[in-house]
Amino acid sequence: MQRFLSHCEFRSFDPLRRRLRRWQEVRTWARLIREAESLWHVDVRELRHLGAIELSQLLDEVPPTERIRVNRWLIRYSVETRLTCPQNDQKEWTTPLDSSSTR
Repeated sequence: MQRFLSHCEFRSFDPLRRRLRRWQEVRTWARLIREAESLWHVDVRELRHLGAIELSQLLDEVPPTERIRVNRWLIRYSVETRLTCPQNDQKEWTTPLDSSSTR
């Protein structure tokens, strides 16, 4: 006997909806990174510290498969943070603090 799909199950197979959901998730990662990075430009020391902690946690949580797409959004948002692919021998991400420590 053939099993009929519920409305929710049918929607999850729709490729357009999957692409939209993936796009929204990637954009959300980039927006969260932008918000955490913006805390670094505040003069209040505790907020800067909180921003650094939040940003490092976010960068560790971004799935490796989505990093290229998240980077596109980070470029569009004009933030300094960039994610790199884990196949490289580099760190998995760079932040404004990394560049300021070399100056």
